[in-house]
Amino acid sequence: MQYDITTFGELLIDFTELTQKETGQTIFVRNAGGAPANVAVAARKFGANTAFLGKVGDDMHGIYLKKVLEQAQVNTQGLILDANYFTTLAFVALSDTGERSFSFARKPGADTQIHREEVNTELLEHTHVFHVGSLSLTDNPSRDTTLWAIHYAKKQGCVITYDPNYRAALWQSEEFAKEQMKRVIPYVDVIKISEEETALLTDAAEPEEAAKILFQKGIPIIIVTLGKRGAYVYCKEGGKRISGFTSNVVDTTGAGDAFFAGFLYQFCQSRKYPQDLTLENIAYFAIFGNAAASLCVEKKGAIPAMPTLQEVVKRLSQKDTR
Repeated sequence: MQYDITTFGELLIDFTELTQKETGQTIFVRNAGGAPANVAVAARKFGANTAFLGKVGDDMHGIYLKKVLEQAQVNTQGLILDANYFTTLAFVALSDTGERSFSFARKPGADTQIHREEVNTELLEHTHVFHVGSLSLTDNPSRDTTLWAIHYAKKQGCVITYDPNYRAALWQSEEFAKEQMKRVIPYVDVIKISEEETALLTDAAEPEEAAKILFQKGIPIIIVTLGKRGAYVYCKEGGKRISGFTSNVVDTTGAGDAFFAGFLYQFCQSRKYPQDLTLENIAYFAIFGNAAASLCVEKKGAIPAMPTLQEVVKRLSQKDTR
C-alpha cells in the first residue's frame, strides 16, 4: 500500500489539567498526544493514508496509544511496544487563555529508545511524505535513528517535512538544541516553525527574515505559524501573511500539528513537488491549515481535538478565504 504521509517520533500521553470547581482540586485527564502522532491522526481524518513509526512502552499507556492510532485508522506496523521502557508522559497545565506549559516524565521514555534496526523501512519505501519533529533528536539512540531514517527516506524519493517543535525542558541546553535541530535542515523540503522558534534555527526573530534565511539554506517551502494571527508562508515567489480564524480558545495543545496536517493534506492532494509549488498554492494550503488549527483549539487535548474534513470545510465556508 502507498501512504501519503508517514510520521516518525514521539507518541505519548498528555495528562491535561482539569480543575474541579466543586472541590478546587486539579485532576489530569489522559489524552493521546505527541506531535508526529497528532499529524498522522489529523491528516488521516482529512482523508490522507498515514502511518506512524515510533516506540512506546509495553504498558497500559502504550497499549492504549496503539489502540488510539488503530481506531483512527493510522497504520501501526512501525509502532514498537517495548517492555524495557516506560511510555513517555507529559503533564499539561493550561492558563486562563488556553496556553500550555509542560512537565515531562521521560528519563528515558520509550520514544527515545528506538534503534535504526527497528525502523520499518518498508513504510519508508512506500510513502510520499516523511515527517519528523525534533523531540526524537534530544537523546540517543533516537537521535541517530531519526537522522538515519531521514537519509533513508530521502534516498527513496520521499518529501521530507520537519516541525522543530522546541520543548526546552527536554533538552540539556538551548545551545545543544540549536545544534541538533539544525542538523536536519539540509534534508528538508517543507518546514513549519512557530514564531518562537525562528531565532533558534536562524538567529532572526522576524518571520520574514527567518523564512528568507531558511530558503537560502535550501528549503523550498517555509511556514512560520503566528498563533491566532495565522501564518507566514514563503517559497521561490516570495512570502505572504495568511490571516487566522476566530476561535473560542480552550486548549492550544496540538494546534500547530492540526495546522501542519492540514497543510500537508492539501500538499498531497495537489500531486506537486515542493519545488513546483507557487505562492498561491501554499497560501491556500495555509488557509486550510489555519481553519484546522482554529477548530483544534476549541477542544481539550491533542488527538481528541483534531477536526474532521467536514468540520474544516464548514469553517472555511464561514470565511472568504480567497
